[in-house]
Amino acid sequence: MNAPTTAAQLLPELHLREVPAALLDALKARFAERCSTALAVRTQHGRDESSFEAPPPAAVVFAESTQDVADAVKLASDHDVPVIPFGVGSSLEGHLLAVQGGISIDLSRMNRVLSVNADDLTVTVQPGVTRKQLNEEIKSTGLFFPIDPGADASIGGMAATRASGTNAVRYGTMRENVLGLEVVTASGETIRTGTRARKSSAGYDLTRLMVGSEGTLGVITEITLRIYPLPEAVSAAICSFPSIEAAVRTTIETIQLGVPIARVELIDSNTVRMVNTYAKLGLREEPMLLMEFHGSPAGVKEQAETVQELASGHGGNAFEWATTPEERTRLWTARHNAYFAAIQSRPGCRAISTDTCVPISRLADCLLESVAEADASGIPYFLVGHVGDGNFHFGYLIDPDDAEERAKAEVLNHALVSRAIALEGTCSGEHGIGLHKMGFLVDEAGAGAVDMMRTIKRALDPKNILNPGKIFSL
Repeated sequence: MNAPTTAAQLLPELHLREVPAALLDALKARFAERCSTALAVRTQHGRDESSFEAPPPAAVVFAESTQDVADAVKLASDHDVPVIPFGVGSSLEGHLLAVQGGISIDLSRMNRVLSVNADDLTVTVQPGVTRKQLNEEIKSTGLFFPIDPGADASIGGMAATRASGTNAVRYGTMRENVLGLEVVTASGETIRTGTRARKSSAGYDLTRLMVGSEGTLGVITEITLRIYPLPEAVSAAICSFPSIEAAVRTTIETIQLGVPIARVELIDSNTVRMVNTYAKLGLREEPMLLMEFHGSPAGVKEQAETVQELASGHGGNAFEWATTPEERTRLWTARHNAYFAAIQSRPGCRAISTDTCVPISRLADCLLESVAEADASGIPYFLVGHVGDGNFHFGYLIDPDDAEERAKAEVLNHALVSRAIALEGTCSGEHGIGLHKMGFLVDEAGAGAVDMMRTIKRALDPKNILNPGKIFSL
């Protein structure tokens, strides 16, 4: 396996493309005050939650309609200047960095829920709608959108990175829940992919091609999603375990028995300690599973009792149940605060986040070896995982100015991804490739498959203006 490609290695090899004054003048003429060249605005749009740095974009366009996006892309294409879509800036792999210069298109003002088709269980939204906003706007219909990546990400960004999160074990990922898209292409043309129908055999599946393309094939301007009835009953629980292995074995048995659990999240003792400090909680500082059950009252009760029995067989204890929304929110506070609690535990640090996913039967092997390596390294870390589908995340907490610490963290990351791929898993279960995983994509997919991706990219974006320098190099 090749050594991982980091942003620090990648940036010196790339050449910032000139953004001519004529383009900036044209953008200001078209968008007036909605085109900003202020350094503070450009800096905000030139970084995400990754640990990498790059020069900011030359300008930021605040789009309010599909036509705005199309016009901005067309102007950029006329001048061979890169375009980077921006949602809320919560991505973790350097997706937003202007590594070849260019302009940022901020889609956050395109934040309307366009239609709710309750009878068909579909909703159509603009890309700047966030997942919390969407659920707030449709809750009166008795429906909800289940994909929950933790951060209050935009739906457009979630589609672009093929996000998933805590509910994926039951409801799937963005791949399964996006039915159709409106997309602005590299030439500024607007196309539609998919329909509101639940299935189709009509031609190439362009929707799935765009979902997960990370802004490199088009700018998503509209998304049609599946939504689901709110469950009749919901119950959440936390359970502490004597070891990570005991928690993971409980999870594996739960899935293999076919228990339709909605969420099952692992938090290691390091992370519980960080969350206790950050959120003033009093959780037992042991490995913990957070679980949620959806269904009828009788079904939820049966699922919970089955899992509690399995957990008890592995030393699980201190079960705490919650059935009201307020109680469930309190129990899930630990999981949703994990990333920010970890960052706050070491002021000034940045997290190098991992994102591996393996077949559920190999989860214990992959996770336990990776924990042993992280403990031996001396690098502070946090560990959380959507372990119901074999996906887990280490966050190695490094001083971004300490080259030795960054190198150690990259060695840990490289070993972890190598292990996951050897176990027939993936380098990215949900965050995407961005900058950080470009080398791993070749190891996982093979040179031939990546060459096919390059062929698609060149065909759809011959000037290489759509978020260039991400996923793979050209």
